[in-house]
Amino acid sequence: MLDTFAGATNKHCQRCYQQATSHIMSMFNTEMICMSCKDKEKRHPDYPAAQAAEREAVQKGNYNFEGIGKPADL
Repeated sequence: MLDTFAGATNKHCQRCYQQATSHIMSMFNTEMICMSCKDKEKRHPDYPAAQAAEREAVQKGNYNFEGIGKPADL
């Protein structure tokens, strides 16, 4: 879910470190990333596998799934 940095102390993307006014959780790990990084992430060939792994974890009751890990080329 898209969220704003309301009240956040760090207003920078945890992946590219650019200033951002909004963030979203990465599908690969627990980084809070800007929308530009999210767009890049969505185009990665491993993105469907990350989505499937999260969906499976949630269906099993794991609402704190940490992801499958960020690919080195992201």
